[in-house]
Amino acid sequence: MQPKVLMLDEPVAGMNREEKEDMARFILDIREEWGITVLMVEHDMGMVMDISDHIAVLNFGQVITEGVPADVQNNPEVIKAYLGNSDIDSLRRKLNPEGEVA
Repeated sequence: MQPKVLMLDEPVAGMNREEKEDMARFILDIREEWGITVLMVEHDMGMVMDISDHIAVLNFGQVITEGVPADVQNNPEVIKAYLGNSDIDSLRRKLNPEGEVA
């Protein structure tokens, strides 16, 4: 088989650091040797940033940005979606919108 695209769904889920590093090298080797596109869904942001040429970030199924890792990593919408709001009062209102005492 000579695929044009290799699709991977969370290829490093449940792996330790050494296994993740091995898998990242394996993915890069496949991409280089076969000359194919790798489409990967992954929650390990370190790995994604290390091996990706282009990233699309989704939040609840909607693309909020896409581009090279450095641009995506510094995008305010990505930071907000994945890290949330640092305003503790705003966070409390989100968690308890009715104003009830927890």
